Amino acid sequence: MSSENGQGDRGAEGAPPEQLALIRESVREAKVPRAKPRTWRGAALAKDRPVARVLVDKGVLHLDRYFDYAVPEELDAEAQPGVRVRVRFGAGRHRVREGRREGGGLVDGFLIERRAESDYSGPLAALAQVVSPEPVLSEELLGLARAVADRYAGSLADVLQLAVPPRSARAERRPSPAPLPAPAAPGTGSWARYEHGAAYLESLASGGAPRAVWNALPGPLWSEELARAVAATLASGRGALVVVPDGRAATRVDAALTELLGEGRHVLLTADAGPEKRYAQWLAVRRGAVRAVVGTRAAMFAPVQDLGLVAVWDDGDDSHSEQHAPQPHARDVLLLRAGLDKCAFLVGSWSCTVESAQLVESGWARPLVAAREQVRRAAPVVRTVGDDDLARDEAARAARLPTLAWQVVREGLQHGPVLVQVPRRGYVPRLACAQCRAPARCRHCAGPLQAQDAGALRCDWCGREESAWHCPECGGFRLRAQVVGARRTAEELGRAFPAVPVRTSGREHVLDTVPGAPALVVSTPGAEPVAEGGYAAALLLDGWAMLGRPDLRAGEDALRRWIAAGALVRPQTERGTVVVVAEPTLRPVQALVRWDPVGHAVRELAERAELGFPPVSRMAAVSGTPTAVAEFLSAVELPPDAQVLGPVPVPPTLPGRARRPGAPPPGEHWERALVRVPPGSGTALAAALKTAQAARMARGSGEPVRVRVDPPDIG
Repeated sequence: MSSENGQGDRGAEGAPPEQLALIRESVREAKVPRAKPRTWRGAALAKDRPVARVLVDKGVLHLDRYFDYAVPEELDAEAQPGVRVRVRFGAGRHRVREGRREGGGLVDGFLIERRAESDYSGPLAALAQVVSPEPVLSEELLGLARAVADRYAGSLADVLQLAVPPRSARAERRPSPAPLPAPAAPGTGSWARYEHGAAYLESLASGGAPRAVWNALPGPLWSEELARAVAATLASGRGALVVVPDGRAATRVDAALTELLGEGRHVLLTADAGPEKRYAQWLAVRRGAVRAVVGTRAAMFAPVQDLGLVAVWDDGDDSHSEQHAPQPHARDVLLLRAGLDKCAFLVGSWSCTVESAQLVESGWARPLVAAREQVRRAAPVVRTVGDDDLARDEAARAARLPTLAWQVVREGLQHGPVLVQVPRRGYVPRLACAQCRAPARCRHCAGPLQAQDAGALRCDWCGREESAWHCPECGGFRLRAQVVGARRTAEELGRAFPAVPVRTSGREHVLDTVPGAPALVVSTPGAEPVAEGGYAAALLLDGWAMLGRPDLRAGEDALRRWIAAGALVRPQTERGTVVVVAEPTLRPVQALVRWDPVGHAVRELAERAELGFPPVSRMAAVSGTPTAVAEFLSAVELPPDAQVLGPVPVPPTLPGRARRPGAPPPGEHWERALVRVPPGSGTALAAALKTAQAARMARGSGEPVRVRVDPPDIG
């Protein structure tokens, strides 16, 4: 072995005297012991406000409170209220060393405030890390998140997961653009079509806080009108927030704002932007570089500074209801923001929900509508085809469409595209006997039979194939479709009009726009593309399928979807026509013929007031196994005026189908009970449910119970 190798193996003991003296001198000069990262063992605490109050990101109800941690001196400058931190969580009293609690896993959290002393008498663990010095949680956002958590019986950590997007270090390092000066107040534009439209814009531009329920006229001008409301708010030096149901609507409002105000005055917050870009845009809003935000439901928590207007478009759309706990609705969150920030509020739609009608009925908001003469000029002509018409129509008994529908399609194709709305996707979802119209049922489980693309029959419940079906009522062997899907409708229309292109828009492929040339556009509800210049006509098929759903909102939702499709049709002055295949005596059909969604919502509100159903009352749904639901209801201390309805069985999750939010796991049978309280007791109901659920989680009960306040569907 060489002498060099021999010296290298001796380590510190074989070091020259000069090196040993240098090491001893460095140790003597050290004033404080070196701290261990993320435990800060032996580190000195901050001299000013050494206690940090932290919200840990655990998301369980029995831990929905703040926890105190010690602030090391090295983190004193960065550990400011609103920043993201990491802490040790779960260490017991026996894990104490040198007066500092240690152990536990690392969890994320938010630093809420700095304090001089703690209410906790025992030893405190130290902050493990300040993830970023960027203060992402303001006092206003924290107050809103707490209000949402209390309303929906959820945890603050769950709400903040929805409110604050995931961090991107590269986005944080980039500076946000400099804020632009306030623009000039816009002109009235198409708001002049409404009775109080000009006054609403003037109030926004002058710094007022008007609250309105806006029944928009049919046509494509709604996005421009929303943009003008935002521009008027910006002109007053305040910020604005607009929440729309989907990316297509957000793109339209984004284009209208860009055309009206130019680039740099607003941001578009949607999931399509990607995490880094979306976080950079969110930071620009939080830093005050941008005052206007347009986005989907996640944007309802956008930290707009000096908020002057919150607006939601088409609040009846299911997309506004968040699927993650505690499942808040965008309209209700914006109502809370309007109350907390004392800003203007605007809910708009071609239709009108019962909740919006209640805002007007209670006097909290004012109606923003057009005169009946203006409505008649802007809306298309609506014609109906009822059961009596179908019985007398030979073509309707043998083919897919009644004679009136064929005539409207043929005439409409001479002037432009024709929209066909089908309330089902796929090929042939439901079948019946061609002779007696009895539903085709499975011989094993009595489930409904449906036809696959290859023509084979299969049960929709148990999945068994049926090769030798015959009708048990009349002995027939022929089948017909009860409700034909979008693809089958497109095939039939393509054969009837071979020279006309047929386009489909549905869940798998949603079209945004279609040209103004003659074409047949078959779409499921909510996926209707916008036609250049508007559709010449529209067919609303199988209206009974939408009206016959066992849901309290069936009529309201059917009318909303019909009006959304009819609003894309040219006005009656340009020969625009809508044909709806539904019984003309039904209330939603009559409201469509008169184009009076507000009147329909007012009558629905009056009926619900008599029955004690939402939104007049507050309601919560408790779902789970029969044993778990019974135990929960026996343990919860409900308000004295609460009423328990049920429990009733919950529809099971079918084999091979995706599990809907809140549905039972495949193979399990759940029950659901509804708890109803009168107005004024909603806060007490949410608090009682949260307390009972927190106690259940703390005990570690095995069977889960799902609690949802203000469920969108109550049967």
